[in-house]
Amino acid sequence: MNLLLMILAATVVAILLALLIVKFVPLKIRWLVSILLLGATVFLTYKIYSGIMEPIHFAKEKEIRYAKVITNLKLIRDAEVKYKEVNRSYTDNKDSLVNFIEKGKLVLTQTTNVEEKVDRGGGIFVTVSKKQVDTIGTEPVSKYFAGKDYKGMFKIPGTDKEFKLATGKVEKVAGLFVPVFEVKADKKDILKGMSNSLVKQELEAKETDQIKGAFVSVGSLEDVTTGGNWPPSYDKAEIIANNKKH
Repeated sequence: MNLLLMILAATVVAILLALLIVKFVPLKIRWLVSILLLGATVFLTYKIYSGIMEPIHFAKEKEIRYAKVITNLKLIRDAEVKYKEVNRSYTDNKDSLVNFIEKGKLVLTQTTNVEEKVDRGGGIFVTVSKKQVDTIGTEPVSKYFAGKDYKGMFKIPGTDKEFKLATGKVEKVAGLFVPVFEVKADKKDILKGMSNSLVKQELEAKETDQIKGAFVSVGSLEDVTTGGNWPPSYDKAEIIANNKKH
């Protein structure tokens, strides 16, 4: 809208100046006025071009910044999921999560079907198949984070801030409380240094192909989920990048 107004204003001003030059400016100095007008035209052209390109550059840059943030969010999410497998709850202690990655162990199990004869009474026996889960060993948690910067995963890329990490419980059904976690970063921190007006619009994003709201986050303190609030396009970009590496 601002760009459109600028173009209209420039057009009106150009017409008015042309009329004024024809009527009031002597022929001898019209060359000077022409140079000044040329300079003004170049300046306005630059401003209009910048106005058109700024949102385009903003969109590209924000996607690059968000992608880096989401990579760390996924890393924290994966660590929390593994932590819960062992401890049956999430943790809001960042040092504990890093220590768990380095020293934690995951139990390996094997499920088999075992047939048993069950006495139904009156001398009648029925063969019933039951699942039996056996522990067959352990494996280090660090195996799943090899080559990944898990020690720096709590830092919001491109900033001097850290992700906010919180845990809680949600009543999934009456009387049943389930552990939940949430990790988030403020968009203002991620987009610092970019156009204030465009950042303001981004904080109010509601479209399905955008990251809605004022934060980039994974998990929730209100719902039982380990998903992020970013659109699928960010996951596709990561898949493509990983495929290229292999």
